[in-house]
Amino acid sequence: MSRPDAYDSSASAARDDEPLVSLDGVEVHFEKDQGLFEFFEEPDTVRAVDGISLDIEENDVLALVGESGCGKSTLGKTSIGLQRPTGGTVRYRGQDIWAAKDGVGDVEIPFDEIRSSLQIIHQDPGSSLNPNQKIAEILSQPIKLTHPSIGLNERRERIYSLLERVGMNPAADFADRYPHQLSGGEKQRVALSRALLMNPDLILADEAISALDVSLRVEMMDLMLDLQEDFDTSFVFISHDLSNARYFAEHGDGRVGVMYLGELVEVGPAEELIEDPGHPYTNVLRWATPNLSLDAAGASEPPVRKIDIPDPVNPPSGCRFHTRCPEARAVCREESPELRGEPGGHQSACFRNEPNHEYWNSQPVED
Repeated sequence: MSRPDAYDSSASAARDDEPLVSLDGVEVHFEKDQGLFEFFEEPDTVRAVDGISLDIEENDVLALVGESGCGKSTLGKTSIGLQRPTGGTVRYRGQDIWAAKDGVGDVEIPFDEIRSSLQIIHQDPGSSLNPNQKIAEILSQPIKLTHPSIGLNERRERIYSLLERVGMNPAADFADRYPHQLSGGEKQRVALSRALLMNPDLILADEAISALDVSLRVEMMDLMLDLQEDFDTSFVFISHDLSNARYFAEHGDGRVGVMYLGELVEVGPAEELIEDPGHPYTNVLRWATPNLSLDAAGASEPPVRKIDIPDPVNPPSGCRFHTRCPEARAVCREESPELRGEPGGHQSACFRNEPNHEYWNSQPVED
C-alpha cells in the first residue's frame, strides 16, 4: 500500500535542508491551579518545558520517556502545534508555526496546512471518536478535507483498504460499527487510521499503547512502524516505560529522548543510550525497568540518593537532578549542564562526560 496522493502543498516544495520540525529554546510555563484559600495569592508557575532545542527529520522516530510530570506530553503537543510555547520557536519546514497562526510576517505555509500535516493519537482513543458516528463517517472526514473532489464510492474504497491494512477484517463490518462496539485496541487502530488519512508528515503518539493489554502493545508498535514506511511519516512516541520507548526507537531506527523536570537530559540511538547511558537519570530509568534484562541495571537499590522528585514550580538550581544524583558534586548545584555530544547522535547533559570540567575537582554533595 502506498501513501495516498496529497493535495498540492507549499510544504512539499519547502527547502530540503530544513528539518521537518525544529524546536529552538522552547519553553512552556503554566500557572498552577489555585485552591480556594489561595485565590488572592500570586499563582505559582509550573516550568513544564524549559529551554529545549530539538530537530525532527523526515521519516524520523523519536521516543520520549521520563517520569510522570516531566513534561514529555507537553513537549510533544508543542512540537505539533497544539500547545503554544511561552518562549522559543517551533518551526515546520522552516515556517514559524505560531507566526503562521497569528498571520505575522511573510507566511509561506498556512497554519491550516501545518495542522493537517501534524497529527496526534491519544492514550484514550475513545474520547476522540464521536460516539454518535459510525466508523465509516469518522474516517470520511479526513478524506473530505484532504481530497474534497473524491466521491462516496472512492472514499469507501480507501476506508476499507486502510481498515484491512490495520487488521480490521472484514472492513465493511467494522466500518458500519459505532466506537462503543469496538475494543480498546480496535479504537486505537481507528484513531491511527484517521490520523494517517490526513496525509501527515508527523504523528504524535501520546501514550498511545499504555492503555492496551501488554500482549497488544508490541503488535500496535509494529503496526505503527509498518505504516510509517507506507505513509512516509515521522513519529514522536511518548511513553513512561523505557522498554516500550526502546522497542519503538530501536525497530524504527530512531532515537530515545530522556526528559527530567522539563529538560531533555539525554538523547541518542536506543541501544547505545540504554547500554551506555551518559546521564545518571537514564540509569534510574534502567533500574526501574526490570524487563530490559540488563545486568548493569540489576542492583537491588535504586541508583539515587532520594526517591522524591522536586517540585516543577521551584526546580533545583544548577543541574536539576543533583538533589537525587549519587554522582553529584558541588558544581552541579551552581551550573546547568548542556546537551553535548555528536549532533544527531548520542548526547547527554552531564558534567561527567567532560574530562576537563571543574566537576572533577569539586567536592561530592553530601546530604
